[in-house]
Amino acid sequence: MSPAPPQSRIRPWLAVGDLVLSALWVCAGALVKLAVYGPLGLGGRPEGDVAKIGLSVLYMFVFAWLESATGGASYNPLTVLAGALASRGGPAVYLFTAFIRIPSQVIGAVLGVNLIQLAFPKVGKGARLSVGAHHGALAEGLATFLVVMVSVTLKKKEMKSFFMKTWITSIWKNTIHILSSDISGGIMNPASAFAWAYARGDHSTFDHLIVYWLAPLQATLLGVWVVTLLTKPKTVKEQETDESKTKKE
Repeated sequence: MSPAPPQSRIRPWLAVGDLVLSALWVCAGALVKLAVYGPLGLGGRPEGDVAKIGLSVLYMFVFAWLESATGGASYNPLTVLAGALASRGGPAVYLFTAFIRIPSQVIGAVLGVNLIQLAFPKVGKGARLSVGAHHGALAEGLATFLVVMVSVTLKKKEMKSFFMKTWITSIWKNTIHILSSDISGGIMNPASAFAWAYARGDHSTFDHLIVYWLAPLQATLLGVWVVTLLTKPKTVKEQETDESKTKKE
């Protein structure tokens, strides 16, 4: 998940970009799995995991470029939420993100899953929760928190190198995904999780809502808050320290 550009004003066309990228994202992930288990014949082998990571990093670069080219469109609700919170764009931006952009991403992901299943019926039904809801929520929340921390930090540091920024975020996200994949799937994307759950018919269950929506959203809020606190300019910290000393005196 790469950090979205700051959203200080509402740009309605981003909702269309969100929809398209979300559809392409779920298709890309499914095609990588099909390639590894199909033509490459590496399914269930260590070489298969290496191939999946390599292909995943490759298409993450493509999507990072698409996000930049569209001016901030994204395939992940957590990315746009983190961007809106970090930019402090005000209530209008928050409402636009929550009620326009995120629903657009969900719709796009659902359309993408329907399209890939229509084209490749043997594509599967997406990642499933393999533990209890509370353990799954903890795993998905922690994974999201770690990814958001790195993404928002890179954005605040204003790293100019597109390659290095995308390389760091893609490798970090793949690492966290691997560590949490056997527990919750390591999806870290509520739109994609909902799309596959919708295709299976379990999108409205308590387990799905708490693991793939509530936990990641709370982790995103916490991650943005922690990074903002830790990267606060020194001048501001010094001013607050001086003010507190003055009050005590």
